[in-house]
Order: sequence, then C-alpha cells, then structure tokens
Amino acid sequence: MAFIVAAILFATAVQAFPSLSARQSITALATSQIDQFTPYTYYASAGYCTNMQTLAWDCGTNCDANPGFKPVASGGNGDSIQYWFVGYDPNLDTVIISHQGTDTSDILPLITDGDFFLTALDPTLFPGINSDIKVHNGFKDAQARTATDVLAAVESAMSIYGTESVTMVGHSLGAAITLLDSVYLPLWLPSGTTFRTIGYGLPRVGNQAFANYVDGNLHLTHINNEEDPIPICPRYVLGLCASCRRGAHRGLLVNGLLAPVRQDNPSTQCIVGDVPEIWDGDESDHDGPYNGVEMGC
Repeated sequence: MAFIVAAILFATAVQAFPSLSARQSITALATSQIDQFTPYTYYASAGYCTNMQTLAWDCGTNCDANPGFKPVASGGNGDSIQYWFVGYDPNLDTVIISHQGTDTSDILPLITDGDFFLTALDPTLFPGINSDIKVHNGFKDAQARTATDVLAAVESAMSIYGTESVTMVGHSLGAAITLLDSVYLPLWLPSGTTFRTIGYGLPRVGNQAFANYVDGNLHLTHINNEEDPIPICPRYVLGLCASCRRGAHRGLLVNGLLAPVRQDNPSTQCIVGDVPEIWDGDESDHDGPYNGVEMGC
C-alpha cells in the first residue's frame, strides 16, 4: 500500500528530537481506517482543477468521487494564485477547503532555494500570534493572496448549511497554504467551530515556534507517499522544522502503521528516517498514489 500518513515535520536541529523510547511503538491500522481518508484525498486532488471546474463540480474522477459536494466559491488562476475552492460535504457534514498544489519540478526549487527567508506572520491576518513564530516567506505570501476570500466563502458555507465543522486539505504547495489557513481561520471563525487539517506531501513551513504552535493547537494529519523527498524540505539547517498533529490519535502512519510521535521522528519507518536527504528520496512518489489516488486534475 503506497502511502504514509504522518505527523507534520518541523524541527530546527537534529538535537530537537526528544527521547525515542516512547515514540517508536507502532500500531497497525485496519484497511477501513485508512480508507476513511479517501474522500479527503480526492478533495485534495480536485484542488488542481480550474476554479470553473470546481465551482460547477464537474472535474471528472475527483468530483465524481464525492458526488454530493455543494460548491460555494472558488478562485485562483493556476499561476500567480493557486486554485482553491470551498464547499460543503453533506455526508461528512463539514465545510471543505482545498488549495492547488504544484508538481515536484516546480516546488523543489522553491523550498530548497537559499533565497527564501523566515518571516513573521502578518498581524492583520493573524492577530495575536506571537512574533517569534516565523514561516517561509513564499508560503506566507501564497496564503495571503487568498486568505480573505477563503474566509468569506467559509463563513458563507457555514451559514448556508448550518455546520460548525471545517476541514482543510491540500497537496504539496497546497498543503503548505492549507497549514497556514489552519492557523488563520480559527482566529476569525466562531469559537464553537471544529477544525481538521489533512495535508499530503507537505513541506516544512515554519520554525520551531511555529511547530510548537501547530502541535499545541491544530488537529493535523500529514499523509506522505513512499520516499517522497518534499516533506523533508527545507533542511533543518535552514531553520525550518516540523510539527505533529494533536489529538487522541496523534502520530505517524507509515504504510498503515501508526507510531505515536511529537514532531520529527528519526525512525526509519517514518519519513525523516527513511529519507534523511533529498537525494535519498524519489521525486516520482510526490504525486502518489495515496491509497490509490494520484494527485492532479
């Protein structure tokens, strides 16, 4: 089964690893548990479709996989602004937000280029967030271009369909934007709203303070495929690190195995240990398959 569900990765240095004794217990998941992610995987893949396709919910296999979806808004141009869409899934009773990713040849230079820098989040969009929290400037700018439009669409969807649940998905660059949405939206939506984030092939997005914030405040699942090198980029030495999901089932899922962790886990059954350097990975694994689903429209 060519897929890994993992905690998001952000740690500034190798010494950031806590003691391994409590982190390497691995538990097998049933196929039914893994299959529960499939609807979200198709939503992440649909993020690659044009805004017109997703607004009409007419995008082939990705849309057909969730036929009851009710689109509310979409945007982006697939170039300077990643495509995105917002709508409601009546079967899951949640608002879905999805952002377009990008192929490996485009994202790898972006996240390994030494020209990027870490910067504080915009206090206008992220009021009250500590200035010690720093993120990749390219990812920050990409999220800012759609932030207010996405918020308005989510507010509309919640009002129309009477739900208090919001689920955010994305692959690759789309996962990085989604992660920042996951910090942004709870600052603006009602306090009773529940949030869930599922990212696929997510690169490192922020520094240790960001990782700690994500680890302490988000319900996050990171899904990786085989030896995809993108989730280990940029490297520790560049000041970015990784966070893990929070909740009763916090952990890393490697080929259907769940390992409780906090932040980076150097076990060879986890992405950091299995692909310690970019050249140890396989770029062709980045797009999937994620439990049978290849990313793209």
